[in-house]
Amino acid sequence: MRSGTKKDETEKKPRGRPRAYDPETALRLAAATFWKTGYSGTSLDDISAATGMNRPSLRAAFGDKHEIYVKALSRYWEFKFESMRKAFDSGGSLAATLMRIYDASLSIYFSNDDQALGCFVVGTAITEAPGDPEIQRIVAEGFRTLDANFEAHFKLARAAGELKQDADLKALALLASATMHTLAIRARAGASHNDLRKLAQKAVSVIC
Repeated sequence: MRSGTKKDETEKKPRGRPRAYDPETALRLAAATFWKTGYSGTSLDDISAATGMNRPSLRAAFGDKHEIYVKALSRYWEFKFESMRKAFDSGGSLAATLMRIYDASLSIYFSNDDQALGCFVVGTAITEAPGDPEIQRIVAEGFRTLDANFEAHFKLARAAGELKQDADLKALALLASATMHTLAIRARAGASHNDLRKLAQKAVSVIC
């Protein structure tokens, strides 16, 4: 005699559908949508269409549009700093290291086949930062980290004799960061990859 009923078996089944999406992929696709049309120009329906997830699934996985954007913005900074770390760790002269960083940045700025989108932060977050304290904080923290990473490497370069002992490392770090921002803005404005690489080379010659 069977000990359980059909009702019992039904109740033992796990409730809800298992997630059939990859969160990392979904967040990357959402970020790509923001990158093209900006925060204000992107709706939750746009993100839903890009990720293949319906609105309830998006909310359950990531929250509302603002929360999705904040996650995408933070993830972009992580990706950016990881690419810089790899460039710093590759060794070589200061000039070669800086060009690796700028080449890596340009590869990001020109990663879209249809249009150069520049930097995700510069292209989407700067316009939102004045009216959104959380976005402003993430942007400011990212810029401070960017400056600090350059300054730390310049300190090593000075110890190795590649920079003068009286070099203003903080000023050089700000110049290196500003060059990166300039490349991003000009890429989005239509400058060619080749022209921007030449600009980066000129900036590196000034810094070094």
